[in-house]
Amino acid sequence: MRGYFCFILIGLFSSLYGLDLPTREIADDSSLRMALRDTWFTEAPERVLGRPYFYYRLPNGDRVQVRAEAGGEEFTTILARELNGDYPGWAQGSWILTRRRDTGEVRRIRIFLRSDPQAYVQFRPLDKDRSVMDVVLYDAYVVRSLPLPYSIERLMVVPVEEALSIAGNKFPRRYFDPNPAEYRDMRTTISKVQQILPQLSYRDDGAIDENGRYVFIETLEPQSGQLGLNCSGFAKWVIDGILRPYTGTTLSIPPLKTAFGERGSSFTKPYEELYDLFFGLDWSRHLASIAGTILRTPDSGNIEEIEVRTAPFAALIERTSSGSIIRSYPDYQLNVGFQSEGIHALLYTLAIDEPGNLYIATISREMANAQRLRQYFHLAILLPHFTEAGEFQVTVFESAAETSFANFNTRYPGLFINLLRVPVEARFEPFQANLP
Repeated sequence: MRGYFCFILIGLFSSLYGLDLPTREIADDSSLRMALRDTWFTEAPERVLGRPYFYYRLPNGDRVQVRAEAGGEEFTTILARELNGDYPGWAQGSWILTRRRDTGEVRRIRIFLRSDPQAYVQFRPLDKDRSVMDVVLYDAYVVRSLPLPYSIERLMVVPVEEALSIAGNKFPRRYFDPNPAEYRDMRTTISKVQQILPQLSYRDDGAIDENGRYVFIETLEPQSGQLGLNCSGFAKWVIDGILRPYTGTTLSIPPLKTAFGERGSSFTKPYEELYDLFFGLDWSRHLASIAGTILRTPDSGNIEEIEVRTAPFAALIERTSSGSIIRSYPDYQLNVGFQSEGIHALLYTLAIDEPGNLYIATISREMANAQRLRQYFHLAILLPHFTEAGEFQVTVFESAAETSFANFNTRYPGLFINLLRVPVEARFEPFQANLP
């Protein structure tokens, strides 16, 4: 398709998906805010709430809807940028002032640098002459209470770029400027897996061996009847598909069942075989280690290289029925990983900091027995990425199926998830012989 028709399609695509600009190119609205300061920003709450909304066009042509909304003890003045013909309040460049409804006191200024309601920068008053900055990504504080030498009143009217610049290199701009092109291989791999998934079935203890046979992991005996894969066998099938262009074969099963790294103790030893305690952890570590060694360097297969052991945040916003609270987020726990409640934010930051990796997630829990043994009971493949239009998504494949991340993210409250990184290459050749 060429010429005018191609131009129409490109314009339609952009308007439908609202591809964001680099943050430094967001149109400045400080002149509008200066004009609103004495009315919408500082007048008595009920007078502001009584004002009708109106529209304003910035010098570059961007449309802004100015409106006020009440909510409990607070109310907001919203400068909402247009997104696909709507004004949701979180489109890129949107600016929100929150004040107390009884006194009019300023509580915070929130700015959306991406068209994502779960990624924003906010400023809160500290004292007469200073404010603090927060950077929140998917309910995680990657920056919290960073003091700035600007009063909240000054931050109401200065250009956003000026406000961000005073934080210097402590403002992690990279988390708001993803490059969708860096996730092209990931999107291709996701598409190929999705195409083949309807041909796969679940089978307890099922996997494909190095000879292309559907077997049972425990005994290595061939399957009969309905052939299929369990969560571990399916994770192996995905990693085999990534490695086959380089190895020409699929991985042997017995080595994946051996112990990997220091885990357990003399106390857990008698129970390891009885309860299969560490099978999921060992299996996933072997898969990630082999992938790192083949696709990168021998050192890339070391446990310190394959295992995610740091998170760029230490506090989360926890939503409750009565509101929200801020609580600390525990550090990585050896052989256990991270608490499930912060996984969404962790995957977002990993997607930015390490584009092109998928993650084998191993979920564990303490067993209901007197020994309080920990069992690694489930594996899933998580692929955090940005779409061509810049939207953040996490694709989840598990047990020969695709499930939603919303389902995965709420399925394991309070449990821990260990993440192992695997590079995703341009070629993906899953094993397809003997499919059921």
